Amino acid sequence: MIGKVRRGGRVAGLLRYLYGPGKANEHVNPHLVAGWRDPDEVEPPSRADGKRDFARLTTLLRQPCAAIGEAERVWHCIVRAAPQDRDLTDAEWAHVAREVMHRTGLAPYGQEAEAVRWVAVHHGDNHIHIVATLARQDGGKARTSNDFYRLREACRAVEAELGLRRTAPGDRTAAKRPTRAEREKAGRRGWSQIPREALRHQVATAAAAALSPEDFLGRLAQAGVRVRLRRRDDGEVVGYAVALDHHRTAAGALVWYGGGALAADLTWPKLCARWRRTPRDELWEKVAVAARDARDEQELFRRLAEQGVLVRLRHSQTRPGQVTGYAVSLPGMTRTTDRDGRGSGEQIWYAGGRLASWLTLPRLHRRWRTGGEDWTRAEREALYGEAAQAASAAAARIRDDPASAADAAWAAADALRVAAAALGNPVLAKAAEEYERAARTPFGRIPAPSPEGMRLRSAVRLLALSGVMGRDTTLTGVVLVGALASLVSAVADLRRVQQHAAQAAAARQAANRLLTQVTVSATPPAHPQPVRLHQDPPGQSESTVREPRHAW
Repeated sequence: MIGKVRRGGRVAGLLRYLYGPGKANEHVNPHLVAGWRDPDEVEPPSRADGKRDFARLTTLLRQPCAAIGEAERVWHCIVRAAPQDRDLTDAEWAHVAREVMHRTGLAPYGQEAEAVRWVAVHHGDNHIHIVATLARQDGGKARTSNDFYRLREACRAVEAELGLRRTAPGDRTAAKRPTRAEREKAGRRGWSQIPREALRHQVATAAAAALSPEDFLGRLAQAGVRVRLRRRDDGEVVGYAVALDHHRTAAGALVWYGGGALAADLTWPKLCARWRRTPRDELWEKVAVAARDARDEQELFRRLAEQGVLVRLRHSQTRPGQVTGYAVSLPGMTRTTDRDGRGSGEQIWYAGGRLASWLTLPRLHRRWRTGGEDWTRAEREALYGEAAQAASAAAARIRDDPASAADAAWAAADALRVAAAALGNPVLAKAAEEYERAARTPFGRIPAPSPEGMRLRSAVRLLALSGVMGRDTTLTGVVLVGALASLVSAVADLRRVQQHAAQAAAARQAANRLLTQVTVSATPPAHPQPVRLHQDPPGQSESTVREPRHAW
């Protein structure tokens, strides 16, 4: 059973619509099933022309607002049973309505003469409409704070009591759904995606791959997303909104969505929490970015200096002036204690090869000599291997220590999105969409950082730096997807133990999709055709072949 709350200011118009035929003649036998008074007492009578007379009921509902001198405010709640549920009787719908009004605090049991005035209309299709005016009969003001979550509690209570299909609690893990107007507008315009959903995908993908707030904003700009920042007086960014060029109002203005209007974990503070990292991870990322963008040795060291990285060069002993290696550090990256337990203040340095094998100076020189802007397959596969190891470590953390696994589960969403983009795999992209809800912590909380979560995010961000691997990946891609499937399965088990049914179902659906992809990718074709590496000399048999690539 699900419920939805709307607010308005014209009770008479709403009643006429509820008792009318509906937009597609879907309203059948409209009548009251419950209210602050006996339904038979306030049911709108039929006039001589067959139409209903709403004058008396409208006046009664408006009276509390007029008594306190406030404008008419209407609370409209739609409660609908699941399609799989049986048809409820009028008596059962009356109980549902009273439970909703009680749990929302608008009309608690025993306060029929003091609380708000309301009625519940049933007109078929196994749902009811509750209409209330937001002024109490005792002269007080009705409170509607958190009414949606109280409504969710009422629906779940009724489900258990009446034996209906169980639905998820209102824990703020679900993404914001498009409104009916947004869906209809997208249909009229022939858009392939509803703007709210398209923006959520773009923002989540950019956040997963970004190394910093600046990188995040740059990625959105590259994707064609308009961004508007909200700043405090001191210039600090405290919020943002996004828009698409083609989505505009009738007056031609862009339609903006704040991060929180897309999903609970896409607000600016929660995005910034994603970019938490250890000093070593921060150093690793800075060096990787500089190495990706540099075209020679001098530019590399210049870019590192611009990012605040300390650089120490190693020179050749036989060729003065020739640099043979380098080490890097960050200000403040010092050893806190020595063997005697006292602060030493010694700077911690990392050689390029200690950060990643492809960051050694000889490997970088090789790239610069070839003039290639793209990373080599070996370099990319090393990053894929690191991402797979990080995913496996996160899965182990979730299984071994469920109490502190929230950050690893949250980071898994980033890993799925980046892997889908890097492999160009629509199956992974679909799994990432399905998994989203399972990643979020209930009630919009930010998980405490964990080493496994930070390691996984750092690994996939560097994976994003390498660009798209392509859909011809063989073992490397299979191993990574297999590790992600294991990670998502661990999250599904975690959510099941935590009794978060909707999150567990989302994770299990994504895990099954990933496992199917691994099975398909790891199964060779029934009759693989040999692929020549070169033209065989005349008379030579087909002995030199390579393994067929799996289809990604």
